[in-house]
Amino acid sequence: MVSPPPILKVSEWADEFRFLSSESSAEPGKYYSSRAPYQPGIMDAVNDPEIEMIVLMASAQVGKTEILNNIIGYFIDQDPAPMLVIQPTLSMGKTWSEDRLSPMVRDTPRLSDKIKLNSRDGGNTIFHKKFPGGHITIAGANSPASLASRPVRIVILDEVERFPNSAGDEGDPTSLAEKRTTTFWNRKIVQVSTPTTKQNRKIGAAYDLSDMRKYFVPCPHCAEKQVLTWERLDFKDPENPVYICEHNGCVIDHSDKTFMLKHGEWRATGKAGSTAGFYLNELYSPWSTWRRMVETFLKVKHDPTKLKTFVNTALGEEWDDDYLEGDGVKSEGVAARAEEYKFDIPDGVALLTAGVDIQDDRIEGEILGHGLNDETWSIDYFVIHGNPGSKETWQALDDTLENKFYHESGAAFTIACACIDSGGHFTDEVYQYAKFKKRQGRTFFPIKGSSSYNQPIVAKPSLNNAYRVKLFSVGTDTAKDTIYSRLLNTEPGPGFCHFPLKYDDEYYKQLTAEKKVTRYLGGKQRKRWEKPKARRNEALDCRVYNLAAFAICGKHIDQVNARVIARIQEAWAKKGPTRSAEKKEITSKKKKITTQEAIKRVRMKKSKIGNQSK
Repeated sequence: MVSPPPILKVSEWADEFRFLSSESSAEPGKYYSSRAPYQPGIMDAVNDPEIEMIVLMASAQVGKTEILNNIIGYFIDQDPAPMLVIQPTLSMGKTWSEDRLSPMVRDTPRLSDKIKLNSRDGGNTIFHKKFPGGHITIAGANSPASLASRPVRIVILDEVERFPNSAGDEGDPTSLAEKRTTTFWNRKIVQVSTPTTKQNRKIGAAYDLSDMRKYFVPCPHCAEKQVLTWERLDFKDPENPVYICEHNGCVIDHSDKTFMLKHGEWRATGKAGSTAGFYLNELYSPWSTWRRMVETFLKVKHDPTKLKTFVNTALGEEWDDDYLEGDGVKSEGVAARAEEYKFDIPDGVALLTAGVDIQDDRIEGEILGHGLNDETWSIDYFVIHGNPGSKETWQALDDTLENKFYHESGAAFTIACACIDSGGHFTDEVYQYAKFKKRQGRTFFPIKGSSSYNQPIVAKPSLNNAYRVKLFSVGTDTAKDTIYSRLLNTEPGPGFCHFPLKYDDEYYKQLTAEKKVTRYLGGKQRKRWEKPKARRNEALDCRVYNLAAFAICGKHIDQVNARVIARIQEAWAKKGPTRSAEKKEITSKKKKITTQEAIKRVRMKKSKIGNQSK
């Protein structure tokens, strides 16, 4: 008599049969759920007959992919059923099939016996694979045709936050997928994703409708269980961050994490129902350290675009696009931090860029110095009055941008990259100038602001113009998010913006002219940076173009800084011993600058904003 196969849960099946592939795992070989003790609770929710939907909102580095792979492998081997796996796009579905599914089937004998990867017999293709008792179909959320498949019992939705709001004209892809399961009384729907923004929430909304489970771990000192949150991580010493117990203030070392994970448990914090929701962040990850998280945070905390990624992928939390809603940045507060530079180039500057704005009767621009960790120094703001349609005006711009700028040591700096606005009435002239500079071997580029929401600061260039010069699209909203976040920083160091004393109030009013307002774009609410009609914002635009120029440079600022320090030290050496008593050690950190009379400029021309007739 043949005995029936044992009834296993997903985690038990994975521990007994699953093998990790070298293509998708840093630890290939036999799978052990004890490596990440929070994983079994998520996987085994699939075996609960009271649960129809499983929602996992999580950061990176917690093993989301292997959780999904184990669930899929379980149904192929233990409980055969028709399955549908949906990726954000059809091309991503193809990649997942080739890079994730196929290696798992190949390296797990219990699966390779059921799916023949090297044969199309039986209907096996990249997007459709058969096995005894069922099949698996891979679809893209952006493809209505791929979603309009036969009925399925199991639906896996991966990275739902990246799904389009509608699959063509068919409607919400998540709802379309769920409809495929309506004929099955024992259906299972699994949604997994890293969150993005509160304004475009999908996984967060699904988690809110679940029983909202969180992983409670015991304090190794007082045994009180709690949820690990970023707010309770103490990193006064970034090299050795510690976690502060929320119950008794116990100091918990990172080395205690293994013990805490092993003795943790999932607890529901919401109303019970047919949806089991799970939340995880990187603090729990056995593949990450608290020190590494702190290092990342300190690098990105002053840059909203990078900080958003940290909040999403490390904390597993939604980013709020409204964080700068309201009055934004006060010009008076920024102006009060102005300082006098001893020379053109203060210590700390490693690279110069220029951002140039073309108006109907003048050209305005800013020259910006960049240092380590996104610290910047405004070197000069210039206004060239004249018709941008005339050669004389462009020659004056060329003279300004070809100036050399000097450090106290005598080391000379030139502009590494410049971005020039081509969106006005003088597009051809901008293209001609960029082509002229290209022949000289200079990296001066035309740019055009993007009206699309949430675009990168610079996108890949286009050559689709009569002059065949590289035209870069600039995500102006993203750049302004970055600028205004940095202007809120009041302490010199990472992300801080330095300004010279010579600028007048008008400069700071232009720089801080805009604030975020709500607009309906394409039928959706969006937050956009806008300025009152009576205000001018050329200084802000020039700063936006400078960020684009820095992004285009593509230089590793640490390497550039090291070369600059060496060049400055060489320049000091050439000055001889007469000034040795006055010299200070040249480092990558900014020296405190004392107030004293500025020396005569070495440049041929320099227009000062204080002399503007606006």
